[in-house]
Amino acid sequence: MKFVRIATVALALAASPSFAADGPKWSEWTDDLFARAAAEQRFVILDLEAVWCHWCHVMEKTTYANPEVKELLAAKYLPVRVDQDANPDLSSRYGDWGWPATIVFGPDGAEIAKIRGYIEPERMQALLKAIIDDPSPGPSVGEAFEVKPSTSAFLDKEQRATLTKHFDESYEEKLGGWGENQKYIDADSMDLAITRAEAGDAIAIKRARQTLDAAIALIDPVWGGVYQYSEGGSWTRAHFEKIMSFQAQYLRQYSQAYALWKDPKYLAAARNIERYLANFLTSPDGAFYVSQDADLDHDTDGHTYYALPDGERRKLGMPRIDKNLYARENGWAISGLAAYYNVTNDPKILAIAERAAKWVVDNRALPGGGFRHGEKDRGGPFVGDTLAMGQAFLDLYAATGNRDWLTSAAKAGDFVATFRDEAGGFVTSKTAEGKTGVLAKPARLIDDQVQVARFMNLLNRYFGNEFYREQATHAMRYLASASAGMMRPLPGVLLADEELAVEPTHVTIVGHKDDARAKTLHALARALPARYKRLEWLDLREGKLPNPDVEYPDLGEPAAFACSNRICSFPSFNAEELRATVAQMARLKPARG
Repeated sequence: MKFVRIATVALALAASPSFAADGPKWSEWTDDLFARAAAEQRFVILDLEAVWCHWCHVMEKTTYANPEVKELLAAKYLPVRVDQDANPDLSSRYGDWGWPATIVFGPDGAEIAKIRGYIEPERMQALLKAIIDDPSPGPSVGEAFEVKPSTSAFLDKEQRATLTKHFDESYEEKLGGWGENQKYIDADSMDLAITRAEAGDAIAIKRARQTLDAAIALIDPVWGGVYQYSEGGSWTRAHFEKIMSFQAQYLRQYSQAYALWKDPKYLAAARNIERYLANFLTSPDGAFYVSQDADLDHDTDGHTYYALPDGERRKLGMPRIDKNLYARENGWAISGLAAYYNVTNDPKILAIAERAAKWVVDNRALPGGGFRHGEKDRGGPFVGDTLAMGQAFLDLYAATGNRDWLTSAAKAGDFVATFRDEAGGFVTSKTAEGKTGVLAKPARLIDDQVQVARFMNLLNRYFGNEFYREQATHAMRYLASASAGMMRPLPGVLLADEELAVEPTHVTIVGHKDDARAKTLHALARALPARYKRLEWLDLREGKLPNPDVEYPDLGEPAAFACSNRICSFPSFNAEELRATVAQMARLKPARG
């Protein structure tokens, strides 16, 4: 049935209206861009936009169609438009500037101005004139600072206390959520809250549940899928774009919340996101698309369109779906689906996740275990694609016990290691964007270091391989230094620090994989609430596990063992025993002092 509905969406897409407007003549971001700018003595103005972005469309219709703006651009600028989803190096570098992001460069590649969000025609005219008159860098362009990595791979007590204080202060107690104006679930903040909730932290439980309950308002009640965010300090003033990063994150976290609290509304939320992925963002080959637009066209915005029932929406047409197939977005989706499978035990969900993984392996793999972003990349490869797929492989291994997925995860880890910068941290892309200025240096971003540290640490837990541990600590040393003095919440840094310091909950099923009793135990283990978990299935016919750090006895019947922080349980033979054991392990995890 799902494929029938997908076909219906595809037919509607063919008739989707265009957002094209009478704007400037756009160039692409190319290797010779700044050579051309220098030869013609022109500034480069980069419009970093997104297919799904409402304010990008508004800016196209108003600002870039304005005659005075067009005249100024034609006189002294090279206008360049870039899809941020297709160019992770640029979107990562300028992600803090929102979408649309407007970056103005001198002919030599030096940044002159960075502006986030919508720029009205009059303001754009003034900006373009001011740069022509005085091209010196404005206040939005701060001096880049060099990060000297810390000598320690861990945060010190004072750093942890400061970062925890910023994290706690960012929570909005009245309505929930981290941050006051825009309402959405911040991924790292929720992961940190769920981790603490598992250990019985009453404040973390309250915050996680309050936010999860409130964010259900962002799920489309008609088609499913989650909107990007709500504005104005309210959960009911949605911006209607549906982006894969949010679909995958919410699917994973609502599934994990259901595992922890068994609240049926969390399972329903996850189900509504999964059905949207299946019906709207799944390609005929089983890979996943990138996003769906917030608006139908310039005349029908999301507020009007998404208030309609299914039939009325389809009569008007279908908001544009970005049908690119990126390794990164597919990795995110696979991880979300694996979490949903863990709590539903629905084999159809696992089949969907594995089909997408196999498509990416067949169509996006690079030599050495890594992945390119799209069919043809400019500036890649990018570390994010291989990180997302590596984590997806680990999640599939935990979901299935199939060691082939673990092997693929290790190969991805080896490829991620090639992005290592010996001066500290890991770079987003190994390809520089320019020969001079800030673009000549590959970006090293906090979020990338967090993901590298967490992924490499988990690889080390599964393999007991010091190489992976060293990569994780290399990223963490950069984070320990870069985060010092930052006056903003960095929950991902706290997560990475904690995971490096504390063993995951380690559950091992011992038994033949074709034994129904072992299958039942594995399904029970998958559904247990442990966000930071190492789950394995030891079938002795396949030989020892890659990291045989615990010797398990052969009891003559399938059994489950839970270990954490050098403590192992008695064998569990049923759901009640296993659930009690894992809950005890969560309570026994040492706190970071």
